[in-house]
Amino acid sequence: MSESPIEIVVVGHTNTGKTSLLRTLTRDAGFGEVSDRPSTTRDVSRVELLVDGQALIRLYDTPGLEDPFGLAQWFADDGVPRADPVAAVDAFLAGDHGSGRFEQEAKVLRQLRRSDAALVVIDAREPMLPRHREELRLLAQCGRPLMPVLNFVADPAARTPEWREGLARVGLHVLADFDTVVFDHHAERLLFEKLMLPLEARTVELRSFIASREAHRAQLIDASCRAIAELLIDAAGLQLRTSAEGDAAEQADQMQQLVRMAEQQCVNSLLALFRFELSAFAPPKLPLDSGRWELDPFDPEALRVLGIRTGSAVAAGAVAGLSIDAMLGGASLGAGALIGAGAGTAWSLYQSWGRRWADNLRGFRTLASEEPTLAVLAARQTALLRALLRRGHAATQSVTIGAISGWPSASVREAVLRARSHPEWSSLNGIGLGRAEVAVTPLVAALRDAVESPMTKESE
Repeated sequence: MSESPIEIVVVGHTNTGKTSLLRTLTRDAGFGEVSDRPSTTRDVSRVELLVDGQALIRLYDTPGLEDPFGLAQWFADDGVPRADPVAAVDAFLAGDHGSGRFEQEAKVLRQLRRSDAALVVIDAREPMLPRHREELRLLAQCGRPLMPVLNFVADPAARTPEWREGLARVGLHVLADFDTVVFDHHAERLLFEKLMLPLEARTVELRSFIASREAHRAQLIDASCRAIAELLIDAAGLQLRTSAEGDAAEQADQMQQLVRMAEQQCVNSLLALFRFELSAFAPPKLPLDSGRWELDPFDPEALRVLGIRTGSAVAAGAVAGLSIDAMLGGASLGAGALIGAGAGTAWSLYQSWGRRWADNLRGFRTLASEEPTLAVLAARQTALLRALLRRGHAATQSVTIGAISGWPSASVREAVLRARSHPEWSSLNGIGLGRAEVAVTPLVAALRDAVESPMTKESE
C-alpha cells in the first residue's frame, strides 16, 4: 500500500453537484457551499477520506467550467501544436490564462494535471449538449483518467440512457450512477470499485476504503438500532400510578410528555450518528392515549417472570397466595404469598407484583403506553432510520416519512411487549435497575432485521 493518498479531483460544469458529491462522500453536510446560484465554488478546496486515521483518498472540489468554447478557441488561436494536447494545456497553465479570462478553467485544469484521476459530475436531468462534449474534450487533454458520475439519477426527469449513449460516443464507457441527494450505499461501493479500472496500481487502497465503509455502515446501523431499542424499552416499561377517583388527565399528560421527550432524544441521537443537523427532522405528535394496564395476573409474561425468578413450583404457590390476598380485600396482602412461597421469595414477588395488585385493591391504577402507541413509536423510528440510510448529505429538505401503521416486524413487537412487564427496565420510571442487556440485545437484532430486509429487497 502506497504511503501517499490517491488524488482525485471533482470537476464538471457549474451547478452539477460537485460540492454535493463531496458532502455525501465525506458524510459532511457542512462541506463547502451548495446553492442554485452559478459558480458558487470559486477556489479549489481539499478534503481527505480516512481509514484508521490514515488518509487513503484526497478529494479536490473545483470551480465549474464556464466557457469551454472560448477556451477551445484560445487553444486554436494560440498556435500550440494540437498533436500534443497535454503540452497545450501545460503551456496554457504557464501563461496568463488568456489575460485572466479563463482563470476559473485554469484552476480546474491545473488541479487535474496534478491528480491521479477525475470524477466528472454530470446533472443527468439535463440533455447532453455541445458544451458538455467540449468540456469533456478539454478535460481529456490533461492526460488523466476521467470517470463520469451521473448525478440526480433518482429524479424522474433523469436522462440516464441518453447520457450513457452520449458518453460512449466520446469514448467514456466506464461511468457511475450516484445520486447525491437520494443515497445508495451500493452505488457508492460501485463507484470506488470502478475507479480500480483506471487506477489499477491503487487497488489495495481502494479495497481497504470500501471495506472500511461497509464496516462503518454496519456499526452505524447497530448504534442506531440500540438507540431505538432503548427508547422502546423505556416507553414500554414506563408506568405512572394514579388514583381512580382523582383526575388522571394530569398523569396521562405527564406520561405523554415523558415519551415524547424520549422519542425526540432518540431522533437527535440518530441525526447525530448520521452527522445531520438536529433540525432536519421533527416527529409529529404521537397518538398517545391514557391507556390503563390492569396487570392481568394471567399475562403469560407476568407468569414467565415469576417462574424465572423463583422456579415454576414456587411461583405457582405465590400466585395462589396473591389470589387469596385479593379475596381478603387486601387486608392481609402478603400473608398468602408468604405461606405459598416462603419469606425470602415472597418479598421479591411482592416488590414486583404484590404492590401493583395492592394498588388496584386500594383504588389506584397504573397508567402505561398502549400497544398502538408503542407500535407507532417502533414503526416511526425504523422508518426514520431507513430514511437516513437513504439520505445523502447534499439533501437540503427536511427528512420526511410517510404514513406509518403497524409493527415493523413480529419479532420487534414481541420484544417490546415483553418490556411492558418489566418497569424496572425503564429509565423513565426513575427507580429502575436500568435496561437489561437481555432485553436490549434481542430487540436490537430484531430492529436490524426489520430495517435491512426491505432495503435489501429494494436493491435487488
